[in-house]
Amino acid sequence: MMLSEKFLAAILIAVTLTISTFAADPRLDVSQIIGKTEAAAVLGEPVREPSARSGDGVDGYYSKCNYYSVRRGKSLVIRFQLPGRTAIPPQKELELLIAANGAMEKVTGVGDAAQMLITAGDSTFASRVLMLCVAKGNAFVTIGLAGFADDAIALEKAKTVAHKLLEHL
Repeated sequence: MMLSEKFLAAILIAVTLTISTFAADPRLDVSQIIGKTEAAAVLGEPVREPSARSGDGVDGYYSKCNYYSVRRGKSLVIRFQLPGRTAIPPQKELELLIAANGAMEKVTGVGDAAQMLITAGDSTFASRVLMLCVAKGNAFVTIGLAGFADDAIALEKAKTVAHKLLEHL
């Protein structure tokens, strides 16, 4: 039995769309992309065993990993999310964060859109936290760095981590 050209074309389109969907919707395990050695390099000192978790949740797929320095004071927190059908799209989530926090600053050169927030509890550098939130396609990435006195250095480190994750999309 011969298949018609239209039927073959329809199959080719369906396969192409399926492949494109999978390529644009990877299920990253952030702890496999940013491992313990790389986290230690980012923080500038050895880190403890990471706390990592990946899986599907109510709002879609997520992967997270927390790295803490052996000596107290520095941390790297990574979150990656692919929202489910009923969840808030990444671009909208970023807009809601901006509306809720107000003090966020636009960051260029990473993802489709990115914002950062720097908090400081007291005058010590260990209490400073930089959060970089990035929307790219259907992915939402959050990189948190704590314990850096220089915000510009912390931002560049966060952007490096974000780029490394986003290159897997």
